[in-house]
Amino acid sequence: MGIILKPIDVVDDISKEDFYEKYLKPRRPVVIRNMAKKWPAYQKWTMEYMKEVVGDVEVPLYDSSKADPSAPINASAAKMKFGDYIDLIQREPTDLRIFLFDPIKYAPKLLEDYISPKELMGGFLDKYPNMFFGGKGSVTFLHFDIDMAHIFHTHFNGRKHILLFDYKWKERLYQIPYATYALEDYDIENPDFTKFPALDGVEGIECFLEHGDTLFMPTGWWHWMKYLDGSFSISLRAWDKSWAVKAHSLWNLTVQRKFDDIMKSNFKKKYMDWKEKVAIKRAELALKRGLPR
Repeated sequence: MGIILKPIDVVDDISKEDFYEKYLKPRRPVVIRNMAKKWPAYQKWTMEYMKEVVGDVEVPLYDSSKADPSAPINASAAKMKFGDYIDLIQREPTDLRIFLFDPIKYAPKLLEDYISPKELMGGFLDKYPNMFFGGKGSVTFLHFDIDMAHIFHTHFNGRKHILLFDYKWKERLYQIPYATYALEDYDIENPDFTKFPALDGVEGIECFLEHGDTLFMPTGWWHWMKYLDGSFSISLRAWDKSWAVKAHSLWNLTVQRKFDDIMKSNFKKKYMDWKEKVAIKRAELALKRGLPR
């Protein structure tokens, strides 16, 4: 059977009413083609422009290696001047990525270049956009966002391949306990179903983004991303109206993260080995019980 992937819905434009009924209310992903074409960024945000406005600030870089059990969450693998990194991803493939970078801290005029889609929904965190840069072939591991926000993810200067999975599949995706990511020992693009049988039959959505495409990712959706070209994206975040989702976000960001950091600091590899065993046991149990229903 394998992993069952359906193509994502794609629209050029969408009304507030249709967006709410078809995607926000049922929490279904969609790609909106024309949203960013109304932004100054659609024309302005080239690689050279980003180098010009952000400058040579040193930025943390992340690779595709498995997380170090003794390192804090989101610990970087290396550092590089931003301009040198942009030159690198334009020149050659690399698995190095810039993750959760806030360029507005260094180039506040970028605020003028994009427009939050408030005509579709409210709750945007306008002052806290994140940008993500990756070299050709670099991969963002399978995870869901810890703050449980709705995401409008717009891509620039290349192509990106994305796999999406509803939150309900978390056990079958081998979610690591006290974390928002999956077991890193399998390749979701080409999984070994003998070693990881719970992945067989998991249902997801496949998406390809090109320059100016905007992906709406509802709260809690798992996502895996691969840069097909050296390129970058910006994510605009909006709160879900549900108080249950807000409470889940608060729990993730405070109690769960703090507990996980303490356990990793004190028990390191022993703790991580235990978490991986639990992830495998939960996945196999969910498969045996036919979950999710």
